[in-house]
Amino acid sequence: MRRTPRDTEESFRRVSRRSLLLSGAMAAVAGVLALRMRYMQGERADEFRLLAEENRISIRLIPPARGQIFDRNGVLIAGNEQNYRIVMVREDARDVPAVIARLRELVALDDAELERALREMERRSPFVPVTIADRVSWEALSAVALNAPALPGVAPEVGLSRIYPFGPDMAHVLGYVGPVSDYDLNRLDDPDPLLQIPRFQIGKIGVEARLERLLRGTAGTRRIEVNARGRVLRELDRREGEAGADVQLTIDHRLQNFLLARYGEESAAMVILDVTDGDILAIASGPSFDPNLFVRGISVADYQALMAHDHRPLADKTVQGTYPPGSTFKMLVALAALEAGLVRPDETVTCNGFREVGGRRFHCWSRGHGRVNLHKSLVESCDVYYYEMAQRLGIDAIAAMARRFGLGERFDLPMSGIAEGLVPSVAWKAERRGETWRVGDTLNASIGQGYVLASPLQLAVMTARLATGKAVVPRLVKSINGVEQPVPEFADLGITPNNLRLIRRAMEGVVNEGRGTANGSRILAADKKMAGKTGTSQVRNITAAERARGVVRNDQLPWNRRDHALFVGYAPMDAPRLAAALVVEHGGGGSAAAAPIVRDAILFALYGEIPPLAAYPESQRARIRTMFETLPVLERIRPGSGASRA
Repeated sequence: MRRTPRDTEESFRRVSRRSLLLSGAMAAVAGVLALRMRYMQGERADEFRLLAEENRISIRLIPPARGQIFDRNGVLIAGNEQNYRIVMVREDARDVPAVIARLRELVALDDAELERALREMERRSPFVPVTIADRVSWEALSAVALNAPALPGVAPEVGLSRIYPFGPDMAHVLGYVGPVSDYDLNRLDDPDPLLQIPRFQIGKIGVEARLERLLRGTAGTRRIEVNARGRVLRELDRREGEAGADVQLTIDHRLQNFLLARYGEESAAMVILDVTDGDILAIASGPSFDPNLFVRGISVADYQALMAHDHRPLADKTVQGTYPPGSTFKMLVALAALEAGLVRPDETVTCNGFREVGGRRFHCWSRGHGRVNLHKSLVESCDVYYYEMAQRLGIDAIAAMARRFGLGERFDLPMSGIAEGLVPSVAWKAERRGETWRVGDTLNASIGQGYVLASPLQLAVMTARLATGKAVVPRLVKSINGVEQPVPEFADLGITPNNLRLIRRAMEGVVNEGRGTANGSRILAADKKMAGKTGTSQVRNITAAERARGVVRNDQLPWNRRDHALFVGYAPMDAPRLAAALVVEHGGGGSAAAAPIVRDAILFALYGEIPPLAAYPESQRARIRTMFETLPVLERIRPGSGASRA
């Protein structure tokens, strides 16, 4: 069909409009591209030039600040200090030996540490920084920073390292931190990438280990740009991590320090509890050690010296050590007999110095106490009375009462290696030893010997329960990040009140009556008087031949064959606030070696300072004054490190 001139004109108009629109669109796109090219070639030229030179972005973890630990009064007992170190990234260094050689010209490097670092470098990812030198001086750090272009892959860093301001005083409670080891990685089910950072420190023992996740915090990250030679050009961005939680313990650091000073050269362990809430005010094992040595890397010589010491300074005797409780166990046997109705308080047993059972003699520590009732049996610590009670009760009844008072229980505290102790029974001996329980086993158990074992912590809990009639449970953590931890309501033990009163009255007599075994450690201050019980546990058998010719005195025996000395007590006796238990390893008698230390510690805790001489019997004051004047320094505080967090 032939097109008309009008149709032709209309078609031309439409094509022209489309051409204009298309041309406009093409021009717009070209303009955008031109502007983009100008932006990239101008404003971002440097950035793309760096990328063209094979620069890359590296993401590195920022270790968080470890949470600090304070005592009950807010005094810092575990904190952080600045630490200068030099690290190397193997991938960036390329020629590691050459870089190390240049670094040696600037900084003195320890051969052993360097060897360890090189081994670590081979095991880790080539992009992971490895510490080459730790705790370097500011001058060394500055030298590395100034010579950075000649040291590819090497970087100076400022970090934080753990410090324990009171050194040995808190070693067994706090423990210490150390670098993550292969053993730690295999033992811990912990995916935290921080653990993969070489030389990253985690808690090894004690509170540091048990509260590790709380104290560690969470990592931050930083994105850095490095050039082809590994030199850091700039930090692109940073996300700070979250510091670990601050923890406040129930410990009073001054009381803790006093205990260790008061032990002197003895191998001893003592626990002091607040009976109202279970707070552990002091839990000191002596001798101790300086945990700062382990943080910095203890020398072989120092470690061997600690291991070889016969007083075992690395062991925490307060919770890991278990000992025959000796006569401190007698209160529980007496209570079991009273509760079972098997003895009257005024009923007497005759003590001639021994009891013969099954053709074997079981001796009393004395040659004979004569006629003994319950009160006198505790005040003068007659063994024969408890042999009689043991025959009436049987071991299972005794064991049930012991467990009621916390023996044989592993308390849930953030400390390492807490021992369960041992409360034996008929079933226990059959299962563990494949033997029949014998009457002689029961007699030995009744005076805290034989198979019975308890830690100082358990004996302190036992004493707190005797003082209150409540199921007191110890606690070590007072608050976390300022939030007070709940104190449980202690259940009543269900012991007949009059029976508990009889036991407490006898414990008061042990210290305050003339014939009491701890009368020499009495307190004169009326509102601070103490009740307690001495104990002596044998660590060797005394043969019949030795008894016939005369038992060898403790001070004539080698140290490690002497008896353990024990004392448990509470004060004030009319309104108990504190309960304490002390074991002096191979100390001899409880009345001479243990009771005086407990008296001094309780007085220090009640007064809050060195007690006044007026609290002591007049005949002892000159000796007590001299002792206090010659005690080691009572506060081992490094300058500026013992400040309160308030």
